[in-house]
Amino acid sequence: MSFLKVFERHSWAAAKEAIYRCTAADVREALRRAATGNCSLGDLQSLLSPAAAAQLEEMAVLAHQKTRRRFGSVVQLFAPLYVSNECLNICTYCGFSMNNKIKRKILSDIELLREANLLRKQGFEHVLVVSGESGRRVGVPYFENALRLLRPHFSSISMEVQPLETGDYVRLCESGLSAVLVYQETYNSADYGNYHIKGRKTDFTYRLETPDRLGAAGLAKIGLGALYGLEDWRVDSFFVGLHLDYLERTYWRSRYSISFPRLRPHAGGLDPRVEMSDRDLAQTICAFRLFNNEVEISLSTREAPRFRDNAMSLGVTTMSAGAKTNPGGYAEAATSVPTGVGSLEQFHASDKRPPEEITVMLRGRGYEPVWKDWDPSYDNAPAFKE
Repeated sequence: MSFLKVFERHSWAAAKEAIYRCTAADVREALRRAATGNCSLGDLQSLLSPAAAAQLEEMAVLAHQKTRRRFGSVVQLFAPLYVSNECLNICTYCGFSMNNKIKRKILSDIELLREANLLRKQGFEHVLVVSGESGRRVGVPYFENALRLLRPHFSSISMEVQPLETGDYVRLCESGLSAVLVYQETYNSADYGNYHIKGRKTDFTYRLETPDRLGAAGLAKIGLGALYGLEDWRVDSFFVGLHLDYLERTYWRSRYSISFPRLRPHAGGLDPRVEMSDRDLAQTICAFRLFNNEVEISLSTREAPRFRDNAMSLGVTTMSAGAKTNPGGYAEAATSVPTGVGSLEQFHASDKRPPEEITVMLRGRGYEPVWKDWDPSYDNAPAFKE
């Protein structure tokens, strides 16, 4: 059984109704169950509900306690490494959308290694390879070559690229891939087509089943999430939780991470249809930590410095730092050559502080920044076999 079968048993409208009819008593019961580590999907709905907003302080205290108990005081740092902004999709919310008139770029081997060297000098051991979805020129052979070049420089390499087939993921695992992040953007299948106009990404079901293919390929870690600003954030968050619950039960040997990206300004930008305030995002982070003590929670430089500084106590375990969201962005920043970088960005980062400033902030708040995410059993290991 794939997640599609589970998904089809839950309608968007029914999930929304269940969330919005939750009462203060439902929230108190969810908090009681969360304290004992027995949160259900129904409890997640309660914790995401408007009724839970009044109990955010209690949620935050409990989320902090659970995060410290499971993850200690460490926070993993990583950097995105954009290898291409070519894309064959037209998406209303993305700077890389094919209909945006921007300069397109695919990093050569020399340019890729230049980016890698600059990131290593900053201390990074974990990179996230990111590209637009262009299978013609930036497909599995390109990614295999990139992994071959990057593997000697980093302990852990993740990817956020176009969805692939199970066999492709097995090949990439054998080349040194540790994790893949894939976001459904929104789980509202009725409105999904409003944002995905052209290209392979218009196939809602194929994207929905990508984490199943990742699990079957034996990825060490699988990342999930939705893009907040498109649809009701409470309902999308519930479906992320439903997806996570299914995957953990089905592919129990993989680790999981969750991200909560909010729409940011970009070329050809779409204003958010649904506002998600800082308080709403804080509630979502707390809700997921109470729902799942094991999941890694990541926060990107999309968010403002003040929010990121304070979100550490809510359940965040992973942060990007000093991120450049365009191909070759680290080299351009290092040389200070004005080449119109902004036109190449996927989105404009909000937290522009360098990694060394992030480490000072973390230590000042009692956290220890960790640069390396690596386990000997993952190094050159084949995909898991049932």
